[in-house]
Amino acid sequence: MRSPLQGGLPPGGAVVIGAVVEIACDESGFSGTNLLHSTAPVITHASVDLAVDEAVALITSLRSRFRFAPHELKSGRFLRGSGAQEALEWFLTALAGRAHVHLIDKEFFLVTRIVDFLLTEPSYAAGTRLARENHPTALALHEAGRSAGGDWGAFLSAFVDLVRMKRRLPVDQTVQRFFQARDALRRHRLGTVADAVLDGLGPSHVRAVVARLDVDDRTVPPPLEPLLPALAETVLSWSGGQRQVLVTHDEQSALTADRLTRLQRVLADSDASAAGDRAGALPNGVSPLAGLVMVDSRDDPRVQVADLLAGVARRMPGIIDDALRQPPPSPAG
Repeated sequence: MRSPLQGGLPPGGAVVIGAVVEIACDESGFSGTNLLHSTAPVITHASVDLAVDEAVALITSLRSRFRFAPHELKSGRFLRGSGAQEALEWFLTALAGRAHVHLIDKEFFLVTRIVDFLLTEPSYAAGTRLARENHPTALALHEAGRSAGGDWGAFLSAFVDLVRMKRRLPVDQTVQRFFQARDALRRHRLGTVADAVLDGLGPSHVRAVVARLDVDDRTVPPPLEPLLPALAETVLSWSGGQRQVLVTHDEQSALTADRLTRLQRVLADSDASAAGDRAGALPNGVSPLAGLVMVDSRDDPRVQVADLLAGVARRMPGIIDDALRQPPPSPAG
């Protein structure tokens, strides 16, 4: 017997207005909070806007034209199958203009979290295009830090232990270890921007953030959950500021109703501010995220297509060209 599906945000609680696009999503490479020691260094979050019958027809064509068995429609088997190159080209062509892929480098994600959480006020907009002001800083720290060898890895590991929401060591111990790792990294003299980030990590602010995590302050997004900013980016890409997005997603424990509600509100405020008076823009206060429904991927062929696309993109990110990364332009109104 299957367990009841958890999480999600039914669209009934959201304002649904104007044009709405329905997408189905799945990910590949997600390893929970194990962001440093995973065999998959990247996560891909894929989405398609196929109708159910279109997804069924696509899967049927893969099975009949290229002789794939049902269990072979996972990316690993798919890419090793007979005629895989031809099948892959056909699959990507079939999805051109109907799909989006968002890729997350796990190590860089951690660096963005250090900057967004420990230098500024934590926000559900962090890690998305709505909070890009810190992106150059994070990029500079990432590029410089990787030259520091083991001290760089120790610094990232100390950050993970610091903000881990489960099975965390005593606060004094994790804070001390984090600043010891920071000081060891700082001795490498990584450059003006990177050194400024490390110098700006103040013990009082770091302790305040950790204290909020300890009391389950839900205004602070989970620091080690990359699926939330990935979902936000996916929604923003499909919305274009002009239409709402209704998401069908393979079940993920990270996507709780409370977190999705907070993300929905942040997207409503931030997207309206970015849109301004642009023609066709969503009205003020209307979130581009109309809702999210959890499904079991075994029951939804659209999610199965997204799952295959996510797995292919994770294993072969170079084949995902710009046409496939971005959905078609939003309607004018």
